[in-house]
Amino acid sequence: MTPIYQLLDNLPKDGVTVRSLKALDFVSPGTWNNTVGFYPTIQLATGENDQDTLYKIANRMNDLFNDSNQGYQRALWLYQTVDSTDKALGAAAMASTAGQQISWLGFLNRITPDAEKTQTIDLVMKIAAECAAFCYVNGIPGDSVGDFIQALSAYEGDNLIRMSAIIAFDGLIPLGPDFLQRVSSYASSFTGSDLTSNSTFNAISQAIPGGNPNGQASYLSSMFGSVSQWMGGFMPSVGLSLPNVLSNLSQYIEVHEDKLQYLGGFLDMSTNYMEHTGTQSLGRSLASRAVGEI
Repeated sequence: MTPIYQLLDNLPKDGVTVRSLKALDFVSPGTWNNTVGFYPTIQLATGENDQDTLYKIANRMNDLFNDSNQGYQRALWLYQTVDSTDKALGAAAMASTAGQQISWLGFLNRITPDAEKTQTIDLVMKIAAECAAFCYVNGIPGDSVGDFIQALSAYEGDNLIRMSAIIAFDGLIPLGPDFLQRVSSYASSFTGSDLTSNSTFNAISQAIPGGNPNGQASYLSSMFGSVSQWMGGFMPSVGLSLPNVLSNLSQYIEVHEDKLQYLGGFLDMSTNYMEHTGTQSLGRSLASRAVGEI
């Protein structure tokens, strides 16, 4: 496992991921800054500037992250994994969309998954990964959806921008402004076979409660139902709508409103916002915990 100091030092300062996240600043203006670097992260999280204290915090952060009994490495693995499989799913969704819209590419429909189904499961998997990562970091059972829902109301900074990106890039853009109703309807009929045919589920299934694919399908349906209630209240409270997302995103990347299916796939393929902001969240969490333990 790459050391936490190296992970934080190697975060990119610019690129499609960073620019796409900056486009969501309107959700909570100025609360997410693309903090890059191990010691800048410590200073931001703790307010410490004394060199000896910073050194002690850094050592304790490394110890905590390297301790396999803690959940930090597992949380990072989740963030990295969903972004990795996301790229392949995005490519498949774009190929399926092309097959539907261009007659001579119709053969693609027979070899690629339905774009909406792919994006729907992708959205649910990312929320499941976020919930599991929260449980790992806080040392609570993986089925503690209630604790996760309560924590969402206190999300800020990198945590808040990540949840906003899930809603915007994996909900609103590929599935439309009514995505909550559409995904809830689909998730309510999840089956084990729906999940086992999905590469992201197969990659992170060990982190999803339920015991077996059918039990996990039931868990995911219930989990999304709970989280969707929070999302349904959060979006209007911060102006997180499709027009606002597209308007702000167009300041950083080219956006065509008549090709949103392709935009969703492009963002899947071109960004790793879960890993990027997840690494920042873990760094901040480690620093806050370390300063209280030294």
